Order: sequence, then structure tokens, then C-alpha cells
Amino acid sequence: MSVVALVLAAGSSVRFGSDKRRSLLADGRSLLVHSVESACAVFDDVRVVLREGERGVDLGLPARCRVVSSGDYARGMGHSLAAGAASLADSEAQAVAILLGDMPWVESATLDLLARVASGSTIVLPCHAGRQGHPVLFGRDFWPALARLKGDEGARSVLKTHADRCVRLDVEDAGVLQDVDSPDALRQ
Repeated sequence: MSVVALVLAAGSSVRFGSDKRRSLLADGRSLLVHSVESACAVFDDVRVVLREGERGVDLGLPARCRVVSSGDYARGMGHSLAAGAASLADSEAQAVAILLGDMPWVESATLDLLARVASGSTIVLPCHAGRQGHPVLFGRDFWPALARLKGDEGARSVLKTHADRCVRLDVEDAGVLQDVDSPDALRQ
């Protein structure tokens, strides 16, 4: 199964108080670089959605990543997700893994497992300790719906509309639940 990775990193970091993408982890890499490099370790095609006018090189992203610009990023995650989904028109992959740029602790083995379960007609959701997490993998059948998203609800409407096509996969990886919304979360 061919899966393309789409890392959402165009948010404004309002709750964090500064540009959290540049915040450093214990290993010296930025939060965003760590998240993107984790995706690059598993997926051959990694695209990163950034704010309009931003360049990957300025954020230290690997050169092999394709930057997707979101002109409407300030209007919510749905707009950034739509921009990323629209960029998939040239991809031959059968599924897309939607990763969040502020979730650096998802294990490579988990990403690999999710990719192996993915198909063109399903939505794969990782669950840990009874809670649904990220990344979510959308089969190619759902890409047009993703490209039409708006607002700040992300892909919740797509999940709700296609609940019968969702595959929930229990994983041992607590990283699927751990995002960084505050400086305290980064330190923990």
C-alpha cells in the first residue's frame, strides 16, 4: 500500500504563546523538524502544510519534503487540510496519513502499522487506552471531501459522514495522544 504523509503545520500556536514549531526538544531538534523527520523515516512522499509565504528551509525541514502553502491558514485547520488534500492530485498513493506537526512522539513502528492497515476505501484511526488519536489515514476515496473542508473542525465531518468505513486500530503507543499545546506539555 502506497501512503503519502501530510504534516499539518500552518497553525498560529495561539495557546502556546509563540511559534511552537521552532521550540526545541531535548535532542536539540525543533518540534516541527522532529515530527517531520519521524514521517520521513516511514513515508517516501512527505508534504508539509505551512503558512502562505513560509519556506521549509527557514524552518529547518528536510529538503526532500514538499511544502504546501495554505493561504487561508488563519481561518482554521480545515482550510489547511483542504490545501494539503488539493496538493495530492499528482500523487499515486492510495491513502494519506494526516499527521500533526505538534505530535513528535508518535513511534515509527506505529506509523508503519497504520500504513500497512490503510486502504483506498477506509479511514484508519489509531486508539490508545480507549481514546482516539493521530495520525488518521484517509483512503483515496475520501480525498475530494478533504479538499472541500473549511473552518476549524479539521476532518470531523468526514469521519462522521463515513463512520461505517472507519477502522479503529488499538496501539500501545501513547504518542498518538500526545500533542504540544503549551510550553509545559513540551517539557513533559
